[in-house]
Amino acid sequence: MKITALPLVLTLGLATAALAHEGVSDPQVKSRMMVMEEIRINMGAIGGMAKGKLPFDAKKAETAKTKLLKASAKVQPAFKPAAQDPASEAAPAIWSDWDGFSAKAVAMDVALEALDTSSLESLKAGLGAIGQSCGGCHKVYRIKK
Repeated sequence: MKITALPLVLTLGLATAALAHEGVSDPQVKSRMMVMEEIRINMGAIGGMAKGKLPFDAKKAETAKTKLLKASAKVQPAFKPAAQDPASEAAPAIWSDWDGFSAKAVAMDVALEALDTSSLESLKAGLGAIGQSCGGCHKVYRIKK
């Protein structure tokens, strides 16, 4: 009997997200945290495949890409209200540099759209641009807790 790790990883990820968001009082902040959690979970799925921690499955990779594109489209609207909460990792620079933040969100969309999930090699090749867009945004617009 073959058991895949993905269901367990997703279950643990969702449980962790629920606990992390439990103390958040602002519903807008909680909503955007859930968007970012959706991105983290699906990046974990395709990243796990690219790193060999999960078996490559083109169909699952494409599903994760589709979910990433949907979540990525919600990033700018989720951050548009300048809502804050002590549990939030959103830096004030998001709102003081909205154009820069928006440009980085668009860069993520572009990188995701270009991602080819048909083979392990193409998946690996496309992850660099996605990782750069995530990291570039997090370096400027995320508070490390």
